[in-house]
Amino acid sequence: MKSKHTFKVGLFGIGLEAYWPQFPELKESLDRNMETMAQRLSGYGSEVVNLGLVDTPEKALDAGHDFRKADVDIIFLYVTTYALSSTVLPVVQRAKVPVILLNIAPSAKIDYESFNKLGNRTLMTGRWLEYCSACPVPEISNVFNRTGIEFQQITGTLEESDPCWSEIADWVAAARVAHGMYHNRLGLMGHYYNGMLDIYTDITQQCGVFGGHMEIVEVDELSALRRDVTDTEIAERVALFQKEFDVQPDCAPAELERAARTSVALDRLVANHDLGSLAYYYMGTGNEENLDTMSSVILGNSLLTANGVPVAGEYEIKNAQAMKIMDLFGVGGSFTEYYAIDFEDDIVLLGHDGPGHLAIAQGKTKVKPLDVYHGKVGDGLSVEMSVKHGPVTLLSLVQSGDGELRLLIAEAESESGPILEIGNTNSRYRFSIGARAFVEQWNSHGPAHHCAVGIGHIASKLQKLAKLLGIEAITVC
Repeated sequence: MKSKHTFKVGLFGIGLEAYWPQFPELKESLDRNMETMAQRLSGYGSEVVNLGLVDTPEKALDAGHDFRKADVDIIFLYVTTYALSSTVLPVVQRAKVPVILLNIAPSAKIDYESFNKLGNRTLMTGRWLEYCSACPVPEISNVFNRTGIEFQQITGTLEESDPCWSEIADWVAAARVAHGMYHNRLGLMGHYYNGMLDIYTDITQQCGVFGGHMEIVEVDELSALRRDVTDTEIAERVALFQKEFDVQPDCAPAELERAARTSVALDRLVANHDLGSLAYYYMGTGNEENLDTMSSVILGNSLLTANGVPVAGEYEIKNAQAMKIMDLFGVGGSFTEYYAIDFEDDIVLLGHDGPGHLAIAQGKTKVKPLDVYHGKVGDGLSVEMSVKHGPVTLLSLVQSGDGELRLLIAEAESESGPILEIGNTNSRYRFSIGARAFVEQWNSHGPAHHCAVGIGHIASKLQKLAKLLGIEAITVC
């Protein structure tokens, strides 16, 4: 899925016009600081719309219109020195996007000795004003609170080693994910797994929180697309399977060809509808062609998941959303659920049947034939993998009892060790609070039994995404 809409970061600084004739060198210094800020933000892979210093209410009104015309996704308000709140409010009111207030000083401290030796109080005052970013922050916060504007703030320095830059980078990453979700097209193919009440969700609410579009696609269309796949395309896709997977010797050539036909058709279905993710489930009973289709999707859906189109089985729309969030953060997003608890090793085994995320697998993903898809109809090829050993994050999109959507988050470690070699994804996870406490605390928040797993610890980024979306984030560990 490619969007014609570019992710953009808005940047403006604030100052007080009355200062410029009083302190001739001040504006030049603040302009240099603004340029440094713009370069750093651009370094995070963002297109930056930099409006420079806004120093009057009139310029603030124009800046708000300019940001709106530019279609920015987030605004960074750089407080360079004291400024009137009237130079801030019109910008943010008109732009109507999340705002991050940057209370960023030029360096960690003023060099008091050299400062006090300047000998000219006017020059000294101008130099002090370069460090006066903290002064108007309460004023701006007061006005934002009284006018109902949500804001976040970061305090630090322009020094590259300052921890504030990690925070800024995380906010940019979270805003980029929010942009991606807003423009995502989620395909819905089939129907819910009958009786799996926890996974049912409100599609309108999903669009209200995340934006995006839900495109209902037909299994019949996928079956029809399979008919047009050529023998050459099947052979090429089987070769791709052999390259990307560890195909076990007991996989019949006919089964590989059947999965290859479906994989090519899935790619066409995704392209036809410009899908960025997919949730599916369909029994196919009573229709041999559809049964043949739906019992051969696992390899193709695994390839899609590894290539930016995460696919969630059992029509788990909430988890398709969670997987897409993880994918947009660049950490994977594989479908998983509790498999068992190993009380002796104090770890939790999580896995799932169906597609896995090849890009975050520990080694090559194995392909194995199954005589039965447990709880489903049909038989065919399946994948077996473990998530890369090291830090991981679990994410569940929870629809709570009060009807609100929340992000439920846990950080863990994926560890080596024995798994259940049954042709499913399966991993061993160790949690800082222990297996017993984790499952009880996780369950207490009422998630569906599925969740998404990605590599790395990204709870901080997910919490920021939740703030941008206006929903709650709960971190278990």
